[in-house]
Amino acid sequence: MAAGATTKAAAVQTGTVYAILFAISSVHMLNDTMQAIVTAMFPVVRTSLDLSLGQIGWVAFALNMTSSVMQPVVGFLSDKRPAPWMLPFGMALSLIGVAGLAYSPGFWALMLAVVFVGLGSAIFHPEGSRVVYFAAGGRRGLAQSIYQVGGNAGSSLAPLMTIFIFVPLGQSGAIWGTLLAAAAIIILIRVVPWYRSQLVTHGKPVKRAAKAPESGDAKQVRQNVGVALFLLILLVFARSWYTTGISTYYQIYLEDFRDFSLRAAQVPIFLFMAAGVLGTFLGGILADRFGRKRMILISIGGAAPFALLLPYLPSFLIYPVIFLLGVILLSGFSVSVVYAQELLPGKVGMASGLITGLAFGMGAIGAVIIGEAGDIWGLDRVLTWSSFLPLLGLLAFALPPDRRE
Repeated sequence: MAAGATTKAAAVQTGTVYAILFAISSVHMLNDTMQAIVTAMFPVVRTSLDLSLGQIGWVAFALNMTSSVMQPVVGFLSDKRPAPWMLPFGMALSLIGVAGLAYSPGFWALMLAVVFVGLGSAIFHPEGSRVVYFAAGGRRGLAQSIYQVGGNAGSSLAPLMTIFIFVPLGQSGAIWGTLLAAAAIIILIRVVPWYRSQLVTHGKPVKRAAKAPESGDAKQVRQNVGVALFLLILLVFARSWYTTGISTYYQIYLEDFRDFSLRAAQVPIFLFMAAGVLGTFLGGILADRFGRKRMILISIGGAAPFALLLPYLPSFLIYPVIFLLGVILLSGFSVSVVYAQELLPGKVGMASGLITGLAFGMGAIGAVIIGEAGDIWGLDRVLTWSSFLPLLGLLAFALPPDRRE
């Protein structure tokens, strides 16, 4: 706790370093754009590689589980021994994966390429979150929002890539993604020296003293933190499961059940993801003012009415409603990370990995279940069932108040 407090105080004293924040946010955008290539390819490879809905779910599962489950592991290790060189190394793995996506001849080769993309992302995110932590100064919510806006912006490009790259060029269009990885490596080469200097100044791990006997109050605090983390992961899981269903399958639903063309089906997905960029930015600013817990409650629970309405709307109302849904649902994205970091002071990488990693990995299970269930019961029915997931946001009432409440 003392080491965590010292690091936090030092980070606040440096002030907010916007140049580094925007640089690491741009790399986050490039990283998540490479991940979005996988989703953007689904309408094309569904035909070219003759994939079932279940197989598409397994590809999404491989991407999210690789990029997610490894994040807490990388975060735990990097909290003990931060390694700035891991940032460009992760991008190099993603470069290999994206090149593999372009030329995968079948399902299993596609899965292998996706694993490389996922590993690169898993390595980048915890280290990127630590860079943000040092650059944030006293504006934690704003800094995390700037970082997450980059990632959400990259994810939102998936429908546009489908329209402008994969429809005209087919699967081989993924090769252009290698340029994204190269650009990210170039930017990180400039960020790494600054990050290393921060570690030298006040970020190196401190050798722990002998563990003192734990008092009753300390045990109660530890138990409360554990309950809060469990609830937070459950909330992020519900949001991730629902978001995965929309980003992976809603375009297919619009084609198969609403008579949208392949291109037209990408527009609602783009609106949802682009709205998430706006929501992420606004959520961080509002959380700094009104509190993390309130924003988490509003973001997931407040999205529930729109999610429940979406399956029954006429086509022309889909566009405004899915935009509002994206703004509200993803306004708590960066807030959840900051809330977890405050629950686990001194463990920035692990906290970030738990929320952006493990919880999203749990959400990846939803991609498989939705796909397999869609093959059995029909995608329209399964997506309607999944629209009840945001109601779990009401569990946020049980979270302990944060320091701003």
